[in-house]
Amino acid sequence: MDREKLKQSLSDAGCCEDISRCILERFESGNMDEAIRLMKKERCRVMDEYHESGKKVDCMDFLLRNLKKEMNNN
Repeated sequence: MDREKLKQSLSDAGCCEDISRCILERFESGNMDEAIRLMKKERCRVMDEYHESGKKVDCMDFLLRNLKKEMNNN
């Protein structure tokens, strides 16, 4: 993978510029183990955000169901 493709992919994945820069520095210096470690760490952060978003969607679904139920009972 070339540098620009990796940079774009990191951006697309939601990595901030600081983390992307650190990963790219490791990539360019040939320290692939460290680049992969940082990417895995960032993946965990993104997964945490994903789970938090899922909880918010569940909450919104709950509210919608309850409001519809209340509307139908009135």
